[in-house]
Amino acid sequence: MAALSSLHHISTTLSLLGLAKPSLLAPPFRRPFRGLPPITSSSLEFNITFAPPSPKPKPPPNLISDGVLDSDSPQNGQFFIPWIVRGEDGNLKLQAHPPDHFMKALAEAKTQKPKKKVDKAAKKKKEISAVGNAGIEPPAPPPKLSKAARRFYNEHFREPPQRLSKVLAAAGVASRRGSEELIFNGKVTVNGTVCNAPQTRVDPGKDIIYVNGNRLPKKLPPKVYLALNKPKGYICSSGEKEFRSVLDLFEDYLKAWDKINPGSPKPRLFTVGRLDVATTGLIIVTNDGDFAQKLSHPSSNLTKEYIATIDGEVRKRHLIAISEGTEIEGVLCVPDSVELLPTQPDLSRPRIRIVVHEGRNHEVRELVKNAGLEIHSLKRVRIGGFRLPADLGIGKHIELKQSDLRTMGWKS
Repeated sequence: MAALSSLHHISTTLSLLGLAKPSLLAPPFRRPFRGLPPITSSSLEFNITFAPPSPKPKPPPNLISDGVLDSDSPQNGQFFIPWIVRGEDGNLKLQAHPPDHFMKALAEAKTQKPKKKVDKAAKKKKEISAVGNAGIEPPAPPPKLSKAARRFYNEHFREPPQRLSKVLAAAGVASRRGSEELIFNGKVTVNGTVCNAPQTRVDPGKDIIYVNGNRLPKKLPPKVYLALNKPKGYICSSGEKEFRSVLDLFEDYLKAWDKINPGSPKPRLFTVGRLDVATTGLIIVTNDGDFAQKLSHPSSNLTKEYIATIDGEVRKRHLIAISEGTEIEGVLCVPDSVELLPTQPDLSRPRIRIVVHEGRNHEVRELVKNAGLEIHSLKRVRIGGFRLPADLGIGKHIELKQSDLRTMGWKS
């Protein structure tokens, strides 16, 4: 009984403290149910951590106190990367600031303007546009072909063999007619055999051709077109010892050929048509036989202008007689125009302009002689649309441009 009374006394005490409810008290043989009072807390009351705190960073080493750096190195609480320099005593040491020569070079680099990068593609494009604005077509780069492509081209697109006379004329051996005469006279051999047929088809790149004992080069020289102001006393052919040839006036030109055209054979020059030894003025010199044949043939109908200086007085009847023409080698030759030029203070003799298109031998001299006049001097000043330049000295020559050739009716 004493135990029961003690238990009852304890339960009553707990109920008064709020730790148990009286209604839940069990009978004498039951254990009472204990409840926990509500507990509240806040984060301010507890220090909840899930990992140990990170260690505090160590202070930088004091290089000065350790004797590593010089005492004049500025620290200011910052860590500096030391520079390895050689001191005045010749020993290596560490210091916090860069050496003086490095700072000086850095300052000079900052003051200098940076060099602009050259864009080669943009520069080339600018040059091409500048050339185009000037009206000049920029030269096209040569095509790059492989050996197989060149072989295919040579087999399928190479020019077919040509007539022997045409090949000789193109090589500058002579005109087309002169080449035919060489062939007929047995002066030409092809692959070791004398060839007498001008129509024989040959290929200079494959066939071995000799003319008068001289081999025709496989690589033909480039075409040359020259205008010469012929002096008096020179003939238009070669091989005569009595007079000098106009071709002797081109010795310096041929000597300088190798420097101007390295690797190219020298051209064989000849005149287009002829002027007699006493006639001066314009004559064309070339190595293109087709060009010479075209200009020399009567079918070209190229007009040629001459200035004839006359000894004595010129009357109207003289001009009429010249304009009526004269018979030369059985053919009546009539000039295109005849005109008496105005007198000039520095010229005492009268001058007559005569234009012809036949171009027969001594035609102008025969016309003037048939009219009863005597020629003091004769000069050719124009062929077709090309006129002898007024500033071209006697015995001098110039190279003809494509525009000059077109004025003479030639299309290369």
